[in-house]
Amino acid sequence: MDNLIKCIATDMDGTLLNSVQQISTANKEAILKAQAQGVEVVVATGRSYQEATYVLDEAGLTCPVICVNGAEIRSKEGDVLSATPIGKQLAREAASRLAEKDVYFEVYTNQGAFTIDPDKAVSILVDIVMSANPEADREEIIEAAGARIRDGLVHKIEDYELLFANEDYQIYKLLAFSFDADRLEAANQALADLEELAIASSGHGNLEITHRDAQKGIALESFVNANGMDLAETMAIGDNYNDVSMLKKAGRAVAMGNAGDEIKSLCDEITDTNEESGVAKAILEVI
Repeated sequence: MDNLIKCIATDMDGTLLNSVQQISTANKEAILKAQAQGVEVVVATGRSYQEATYVLDEAGLTCPVICVNGAEIRSKEGDVLSATPIGKQLAREAASRLAEKDVYFEVYTNQGAFTIDPDKAVSILVDIVMSANPEADREEIIEAAGARIRDGLVHKIEDYELLFANEDYQIYKLLAFSFDADRLEAANQALADLEELAIASSGHGNLEITHRDAQKGIALESFVNANGMDLAETMAIGDNYNDVSMLKKAGRAVAMGNAGDEIKSLCDEITDTNEESGVAKAILEVI
């Protein structure tokens, strides 16, 4: 029994979720058990709040959420505790550089995610999931990916300028995709001199572009401090590069079995894969 851990932060895709984007019964039960013992379980994801809670609701779980890589922190009731958007002019500049490199991207805002090409939004998600889980059933993945559009998690918009020009929208993230590694690298280079931006990756073929202060580690630190806890009493679980900032800050860092060697080398522990409910195993070890 390790009472040192008071807060557990877990990534979603490739970590808490299996290949069909669901939370396993074992993971759900471990989270409920931790919560029952007074441990704060917070989800830290690159997803929008809407896409994160869609999956949590489906599993019957309620947690605070660090969303859009740390651009927004929400309480378990859904109240916005903090927001770190990208300035409109900077977002516009980044968007135009991505467009110049012919890289597809989505725009994440305080009112959900937007795409100018819904078909592409689905097909890219399918490719990403299939590349991470080659043994998965493609039809099932297509069905799960299609829910992003069907259930209004990603909205169609004619032109992203409508978001940049409207005061009601805060821009949290540009999520760029390409399976052409050279093209993606060119896009990365094109953004390199925009110093106020942080550029990470949450998987093969993508770039996550946020404000440089919108990172999971920074958000996690501010969350635990606001709740009278310490990073030393925190465990973080992740599988990819956008998890590095929180894995480095947490007192106990756990890599998923499906994480790359570079991520594993940063961590104190390695748990099972996301298909084997590795999160549950990591949680049960500390509560």
